[in-house]
Amino acid sequence: MRRDVFQAIADPTRREIIHLLAHRRLNLNAVAEQFDVSRPSISKHIKILVECGLIEIKQQGRERYCEARLKKLNEVNRWTEQYRMFWTGKFDALENFLAAEPAPKKKNAKRSSSITKNKRK
Repeated sequence: MRRDVFQAIADPTRREIIHLLAHRRLNLNAVAEQFDVSRPSISKHIKILVECGLIEIKQQGRERYCEARLKKLNEVNRWTEQYRMFWTGKFDALENFLAAEPAPKKKNAKRSSSITKNKRK
């Protein structure tokens, strides 16, 4: 079953694994040691990340190393970009609307000026 990148980033543990591997490649044990969950649980997360194409496992001697393949995250960026552009446009329109509105008059302007006059007497 081929999963998509959105399934990978839906889980906080998988996001943390991506974060760890974005900075350096680690063997499977080193990844598992970073979490307070079982090794089989981390293996399942890594399997999903591999299926999504976000990490790759390479054999080096007896060790298996995980490496990040972050290019796949561009898919998420393209999807969220359409909403960023939408909301930027909405906020710009709101800013223009508010700038065109006259400033609200203060209700207590008369009251405070009469208080100031009474203090002067």
